[in-house]
Amino acid sequence: MSDNKDNLDIQSGTSASGSQHTKDPITVAKESVVEVAKKHSAKDFLLWLIAIIAMISATLVSQYLPRYWAPANNVWTQIAITVSLVVFGFICLAFTNQGSAFKTLLKDAGIELRRVTWPTKDETARYTWQVILIMIIFGIIIWLLDMFFSYIVGLII
Repeated sequence: MSDNKDNLDIQSGTSASGSQHTKDPITVAKESVVEVAKKHSAKDFLLWLIAIIAMISATLVSQYLPRYWAPANNVWTQIAITVSLVVFGFICLAFTNQGSAFKTLLKDAGIELRRVTWPTKDETARYTWQVILIMIIFGIIIWLLDMFFSYIVGLII
């Protein structure tokens, strides 16, 4: 990102003319996402371990839990426990350094998506028809090549 206008002119909270914005400023992380993701700590190790155990447990709920807990014979109970374990695993991952880096990456992607110039409805329709036409042309070419090589192989065999 460049230093000046890339943060939609609201990172500092003032515009080029010096007037105050009414919106809250968007702050971009001071550390790069890669630096944050490469940090490791005991907390991260523990959270990753808990998340992995929760995800593995979520896959084994329907097979093993009904043997030890009678209410788990109900399919909706199994679904609820599985979903709960998956959500718990993702929450654990969100609190790791890698999860923090991922949240920053998503925030930066949102900022970039606001800058995209999307095609109009007419452009989208025109591009779609162009792609369909090219696919038909290449399909016919490949079909003709297939017929030609099948004929050649038939003559050889």
